[in-house]
Amino acid sequence: MNAFVASSMSTFVASVGASASAFGWFWRSSPVSAKIGAAIVFLWLFAGIFAGVLAPYDETEIVGAVWQEWSSATPLGTDQLGRDLLTRILYGARNTIFIALLTTILSFFIGITCGFMAAALGGWTDQLLSRIVDILLSIPILIFSLMLLSVLGTSVPVLIVVLAMLDSPRVFRLARSVSMDIVVMDYVEVARLRGEKLWWIMRREILPNAVAPLIAEFGLRFCFIFLLISALSFLGLGLQPPTADWGSMVRENAGAISFGILTPLIPALAIASLTIGVNLVVDWMLHKTSGLRDEV
Repeated sequence: MNAFVASSMSTFVASVGASASAFGWFWRSSPVSAKIGAAIVFLWLFAGIFAGVLAPYDETEIVGAVWQEWSSATPLGTDQLGRDLLTRILYGARNTIFIALLTTILSFFIGITCGFMAAALGGWTDQLLSRIVDILLSIPILIFSLMLLSVLGTSVPVLIVVLAMLDSPRVFRLARSVSMDIVVMDYVEVARLRGEKLWWIMRREILPNAVAPLIAEFGLRFCFIFLLISALSFLGLGLQPPTADWGSMVRENAGAISFGILTPLIPALAIASLTIGVNLVVDWMLHKTSGLRDEV
């Protein structure tokens, strides 16, 4: 038991040390823009994770009059039902960001798996998957998602699966393009001659050599899905009330603009700030993976 505890503690300390080392490398090597972007992303992630602790009220609690002005009790005022806007923003960060993150992860799993299979197997497998992807890419994703969600419903699992399936073709094209140059390498051919299975080759030979552009693409796809979920919520087919969501908060409070009240601009600014923050980090990552040198 003591040996197990000691082993677990050593593993935890090693992982913390590796994370700290990676953070130190990022902070030393990244430009100011990437640091600002990382700070914005970290701020919203922190707000989403600890929304239940940071929020002064419950997510659906009515605490005042409709579109009440800023005060000590309601630092950002209230929404169209009298709920605290700061509380809704914090819970909206958790709902919107983490649903977008889960959708992006599922999209990448599907896209990378199919893309690597197409490149590694070639032949009819490559042709079949590529033609299916071409068909899916020919349909605008917003229109396709609106149609599917109207038929299948707007529950969170359905939303995640539908958006992941519709976004995975874009990941497929990048994964296939990158892995096509890797599968012809000698070390992949040696693995095949050793009798390694397809899944082992994809996981141990192709993925480690394709991870840099895929990580950069992950940030871009996260931004796209995050904005798509916000757009769907604005149109009424994303996260459903009373769940807090930044896109639906803009739609629900849009009427306040007619009275000179800026309430809908607060969730809109939250959407814009997170998008800008992620893009600042992704721009730096793309620059690093491109092999270009920083200008002196």
